[in-house]
Amino acid sequence: MTASDGKFSLSKEQVVASRDSQPPTLLPDSSVPALPERQFVEWLKREGLQRYHHRHPFNLRMHSGQLTKEELRCWVYNRYYYQTRIPLKDALIVAKSEDPAFRRAWLTRIQDHDGHADGEGGLWLWQKLAEAVGLDVGELVRGERVLPAARRACDSYVEFVRGASLLEAVASTLTEAFAKDLMAERLAAWQNHYPWVDAAGLDYFRSRVVKARSDSEEALAYVVSWARSYAEQARAVEALLKKTHILWSFLDAVEAGCPPGDGDET
Repeated sequence: MTASDGKFSLSKEQVVASRDSQPPTLLPDSSVPALPERQFVEWLKREGLQRYHHRHPFNLRMHSGQLTKEELRCWVYNRYYYQTRIPLKDALIVAKSEDPAFRRAWLTRIQDHDGHADGEGGLWLWQKLAEAVGLDVGELVRGERVLPAARRACDSYVEFVRGASLLEAVASTLTEAFAKDLMAERLAAWQNHYPWVDAAGLDYFRSRVVKARSDSEEALAYVVSWARSYAEQARAVEALLKKTHILWSFLDAVEAGCPPGDGDET
């Protein structure tokens, strides 16, 4: 690493060597050329998949049928708070853009979660999931028992997007590229391992299997078109990794804070 006018930058050799691990922190004056589109997309997908929360111990236990009813309810309750942050994050993204076409396109994500009216949208579907596992919806919406560490993780995503560039904010949503497979696995796992949960309560998972794919493809197209320099590409990867860290931190909080109950059967 060399210094110039008090600023540090990576050599070209160091940058190339780091592409298979952590994305480097680059300065705008980096001389490294932008990756071709295909290699950039592969970099995003490789780094994101390696760090996505599908490998978190709590998710592994969930999908193998090892969670108790109390643990499952605790996850549903705390995860709802994360769901409520998603439209706030998307509203911030919309506000960052000067392009009416982009704003119109991204606005649909808020409508996907909030619905066009009461009794619609992803938040309403999550409330139905909460009912299916035996939670009180009024208490769920109030969120008074959200674990402090889980709340901090969720809020940190909104704050990250608030301070990020439009490119970084949109890149952080690329975890959706991995969510479609996670939702399919989760749906099958709940049907197989938690038959006490009313099948109608799983409609949120069903909806995201399809929607996560289209959302991630749309976001990826924006990121690829906007990240024209290597420094911008690196910032996009770093934003994606920030999001994976937030998702992992949320599950750390749930793993540590959700009581297993009395060993009740699943």
